[in-house]
Amino acid sequence: MPTEQPVSKPIPPTSPAPPPTFWQSQRENLQILGIALVLALLLRLLIAEPRYIPSDSMVPTLEIGDRLVIEKISYRVRQPLRGDIVVFDPPPLLQELGFTRDQAFIKRVVGEPGQTVQVHSGQVLIDGTPLQEPYIAQSPAYEMPPVVVPEGKFFVMGDNRNNSNDSHVWGFLPKENIIGRAVFRFYPLRRAGAIAFTSDSEKSADNRAAQPASKKISNNALALP
Repeated sequence: MPTEQPVSKPIPPTSPAPPPTFWQSQRENLQILGIALVLALLLRLLIAEPRYIPSDSMVPTLEIGDRLVIEKISYRVRQPLRGDIVVFDPPPLLQELGFTRDQAFIKRVVGEPGQTVQVHSGQVLIDGTPLQEPYIAQSPAYEMPPVVVPEGKFFVMGDNRNNSNDSHVWGFLPKENIIGRAVFRFYPLRRAGAIAFTSDSEKSADNRAAQPASKKISNNALALP
């Protein structure tokens, strides 16, 4: 006959664990916060970071106060290309003039290694061929003789050609100075979106006259948010 006794003894109820003390709960919160900060730091150092525009050197494409996302992945697998908008540490000449290494600049790549860049009669020429540049504020009001871009360096210019502290003032940009590529504007919200070329109809109405190089050295650095 089957027995009526249970096969195993029932487990007596256990008393609930005491709630964590205040310092125990705070220690756990601090650990979570520390992990989040480390992940945010790694994200900023290796993948992307936010920046804002403090000057008008990239008008009309980018305006003062714009907030951007700068991605840092592309140039690990490919070279910067003409048309890319890049953020970079000041090259040697600018550092000699007093800019610190953390005062990042933002410009558009115009000339790649091995290409000949010239500014003549209001046009930028690459290997003798005029560039079609619907994104600039106005045609450059200066002349620049032909220069050949060395290997490992780039010729960069601001879209606001006549108010830009760029390669026509201080020379070529070494690739190792490039921090990343501007890919997205997240503020102001009305103009949020991927960064692309600007059409003629969107050019700034407030086109600026050419300024001497002494003034162009003043205010083109790109700031952290």
